[in-house]
Amino acid sequence: MNVRLLLRARAALAFVVASAALAGCGSSSSGNGIASKSPTQIVAAAKAAADGAATVHVSGTVRSEAKPLTIDMELVNGKGGRGRITLDGTSINLVRVGGSVYINGSQAFYRRIAGPAAARLLQGKWLKAPEKSGNFASLASLTDLAKLIDTTLVSHGKLARDGTKTVDRQKVVAVTDVSQGGTLYVATAGSPFPIEIVKDGGSGGKITFDRWNKPVSLAAPPNAININQLQNGR
Repeated sequence: MNVRLLLRARAALAFVVASAALAGCGSSSSGNGIASKSPTQIVAAAKAAADGAATVHVSGTVRSEAKPLTIDMELVNGKGGRGRITLDGTSINLVRVGGSVYINGSQAFYRRIAGPAAARLLQGKWLKAPEKSGNFASLASLTDLAKLIDTTLVSHGKLARDGTKTVDRQKVVAVTDVSQGGTLYVATAGSPFPIEIVKDGGSGGKITFDRWNKPVSLAAPPNAININQLQNGR
């Protein structure tokens, strides 16, 4: 997987999290009180709720340049995350913890980054890379909940409330970006967390947010191969 594909993956997921944050808080009159507020107030409350969360599970599929990006990630605010990403037919398992990102890719992934011979040797093995530099920094950023939310809140069009309804047996309020498209459904009881984001069209898809503040354990995979040593050994 080349750098361009990694950037596409980050951009697609950033759109999802941005859309969620834009609409991230809602309520019924007997719930958390956000549904009656203005979209601008909802945005501010959404940012506060997401920034204050300890963990979240993010899953679903969006389209990036007409190709599907599927994600299934558990994110731990301020520490890292773990999960699986599939982009353009290439699957990657990710763990970010302790200042490093660990990558376990499919054979197709290893062929793209290291060639056929190295791919056979690396199959089933984890690679270790710095989280803030090198080609895998973009992948590492996919596990950073705060960064994905905080860096994308400024980009949105005109927002409007779109009523209350039920999604996955939960009462939610909908907020739609009427300029750029996309609707987020947010819990109206308890903490005002996002439940689902949906967007139609060539760059659309559906992402769900659940298991907010549920325990998530992060650990570095054992016997990972340091990618810097691998490159220096060529």
